[in-house]
Amino acid sequence: MIAKRLLVSLAILFIVSLLVFVATLLLPGDPAQAILGQQATPERLAALREQMSLNDPVWVRYFTWLGGLLTGDLGYSAATGGPVTALLSDRIESSLVLMGLAALISIPVGIVVGTFSALKRGRAFDNASTGVSLVLASLPEFVIGIGLVALFSTTVFKVLPSVTMAPPGEAVWNHPVQLVLPTVTLALVVTPYIVRMMRATMLEVLDSGFVEMARLKGVPERQVVLRHAVPHALAPVAQVIAIQLAWMAGGVVVIEFLFRYPGIGQALVDAVTNRDVQVVQALSILIAAAYIVVNLLADLVGILTNPKLRTEKAK
Repeated sequence: MIAKRLLVSLAILFIVSLLVFVATLLLPGDPAQAILGQQATPERLAALREQMSLNDPVWVRYFTWLGGLLTGDLGYSAATGGPVTALLSDRIESSLVLMGLAALISIPVGIVVGTFSALKRGRAFDNASTGVSLVLASLPEFVIGIGLVALFSTTVFKVLPSVTMAPPGEAVWNHPVQLVLPTVTLALVVTPYIVRMMRATMLEVLDSGFVEMARLKGVPERQVVLRHAVPHALAPVAQVIAIQLAWMAGGVVVIEFLFRYPGIGQALVDAVTNRDVQVVQALSILIAAAYIVVNLLADLVGILTNPKLRTEKAK
């Protein structure tokens, strides 16, 4: 079953690479003209088109690009003239830091709050956490970010910077205070879904027969929850966590643009603005690959933690 999931993931990634390449081909206008401007001479346009391999057949360009992806050669940025890998390496690192910090906050908070909400079913804590999670889940990420900026970066509580202003060449995490608002915004977007799923699965597990049997045998309630209920509830929640982590790879674009955070989101916006096709293609396939890999890992966790799926695998 794991091999089948892996093959399906590779097939999806191949299809996504085709879609990304075709989508960039369908962009209106001439990339060389867009880069050089309206005052470019025909000679310079012809030279740039040759440099970007725009005169080659489409299928040659696709397989050349695909071969470069497999060997780690993402081409050269039309805007800067440098390798795309060098352009994106620092951006990818910064985005991974942002997403990692948000995950470190949202996953344990979501599991703990969802568990307590289920244990306190129908009480004040359950009602409050349910209401807050529903409100946060209904708000777009930019609304949450703007709300936090208005609250903590204006005259209300002017305690945190509203944008990231790290000097060029310096890592953004050298200024931890600038990471607070983007990280909290990303965590507030992801956490409500984990809370809701954890609460629902915990309620189902707490009402199951084996939990009731453990209670009838006199097992302490804390042991029932920690050893029997929570482990069985985590398998479905792992799928939701994986989906939310995968969402971060794409959703971080809006948040990075809002806070001027120097990650892949900001790089993607700049690449689209500058018509830097190589960078757009590289970031698109990178985000898609991250989404597929995270979902594959979630499937593996689900298989390893679900006895029924493990039995099917053995058969």
